[in-house]
Amino acid sequence: MQTRVSTKGQVVIPAPLRRRLGIRAGDSLEIAVEDDRVVLKPGKRSGLKPKIVKDPVLGTPVLTFGPHAPVLTSQRVRELLSDFP
Repeated sequence: MQTRVSTKGQVVIPAPLRRRLGIRAGDSLEIAVEDDRVVLKPGKRSGLKPKIVKDPVLGTPVLTFGPHAPVLTSQRVRELLSDFP
C-alpha cells in the first residue's frame, strides 16, 4: 500500500490497516526511525474496561468495551482464531 505526505506533513493510514490494528481517530501513535524506515506503532491504551449493557434492539445483555474499542469484524475473528492453538 502507498500513501502520500500532505503539505502539512500529514500521512493517511489506509482503512484496512487501521481496522486490522484497531486504530481509531484520536488514538496516539509511537513513531520511530529504524535504519532508513519510519515505523508507526499504536500507542499504549489506557485499558478497555468491559461493561454489560442492554442491547437497544433486542433488550438482551451484551458485553461492550465502549466507543473507542476496535471494530471486531467476522474476518478479524477468523484471523484471531486461526492463531489460537
